[in-house]
Amino acid sequence: MITETVLTRFLRLEASSGILLLFAAALAMLAENSFASTYYEALLDLPVQIRIGDFEIAKPLLLWINDGLMAVFFFLIGLEVKREVLHGELSDPARVVLPIVGAAGGMMIPALIYAWVNWGDPVAMNGWAIPSATDLAFALAVLALVGSNVPASLKLFLMALAIADDLGAIIIIALFYTSQLSVLSLMVAALAVLGLFVLNRRGVLSLVPYLLVGLVLWVAVLKSGVHATLAGVLVAMFIPYRKAPGQELTQLERLEDDLHPAVVYGILPLFAFANTGISFAGLTLQSLLEPVPLGIALGLFLGNQVGVMGFCWVAIKLGLARLPSGANWLHMYGISCLCGIGFTMSLFISSLAFEASGSGTMLNDRLGILVGSMAAALLGFVVLKLAGRAAPPATPATPVTG
Repeated sequence: MITETVLTRFLRLEASSGILLLFAAALAMLAENSFASTYYEALLDLPVQIRIGDFEIAKPLLLWINDGLMAVFFFLIGLEVKREVLHGELSDPARVVLPIVGAAGGMMIPALIYAWVNWGDPVAMNGWAIPSATDLAFALAVLALVGSNVPASLKLFLMALAIADDLGAIIIIALFYTSQLSVLSLMVAALAVLGLFVLNRRGVLSLVPYLLVGLVLWVAVLKSGVHATLAGVLVAMFIPYRKAPGQELTQLERLEDDLHPAVVYGILPLFAFANTGISFAGLTLQSLLEPVPLGIALGLFLGNQVGVMGFCWVAIKLGLARLPSGANWLHMYGISCLCGIGFTMSLFISSLAFEASGSGTMLNDRLGILVGSMAAALLGFVVLKLAGRAAPPATPATPVTG
């Protein structure tokens, strides 16, 4: 069972994390555009090496953050997805249709807009998935600023949509952002997955064996050519959703509860700080109008409004779903706008899309992400404020059970 208390804590952590993410991004841009820029760049390029005999993992600090710490983030996403599918918002077919349909529209239409703007440029087309992501923490932070007139059902809808969107992002990364494969490393990864399966089937409740095998899996996936963050998702799928003797929460819920503050208050702000250092030197309006940042900004800002709102409208009109309780169409439009806040997830996909191209587009794609996300946040805030004035005050949420 997912109690209202657990759900409320989840939403509160995500909302406050969004404010911290904004601060981290501002600090990174300040560092990049001041006397500290040399130290900022040197810090991110700092070589970090782990060696055991002939085995070695050597990467700059930036890639340890993007490949290592972000694997923990995706591990948490995997835990959330498994919990929601087994006993949460995604376990009830009647409630899962609308967020899944909305997530599909919020991924397809932004990608099509980006592709339309950048068609004919093979390097730029690597970034087609960048505007398809939604940053739940940032979106919930905006909802928190709107105030109490937002129905609780809308927060649940946004959370379920973002989780479905994250699942889609995981599939995209696995299928489209994988480099040359190492057969030997994939075989080791397969054995690790088999080990996790055996642990789960034999009813092992201790988390230590899962995490040790998961570490082996992460190293194997890192060396295989598949992006290492996917190892986090795979490990999460085998964490037992069962209670240890004398425990109120399942092992999965306990681990999720322990990890959540570290991820939202530590890993995500650190990722934002490491990836949003944009230099404003020589930056003009023309910089934003270049195809890559323009496609990203339009995809995030317009694509999600059209995709999420349009797909949800069709699903409701066809009788496949209904509006969240207490919500009206203006509320739905505001939530559709907030889905255009890509921020950390878009930055992550951007790093995968262009890190190996050496094309010099990194600055401009981050510019598009920031402009598109901020515009979507501002419009969503205004629309939801207007929707709150037009609707009666939201009633307290009833406990969510599964």
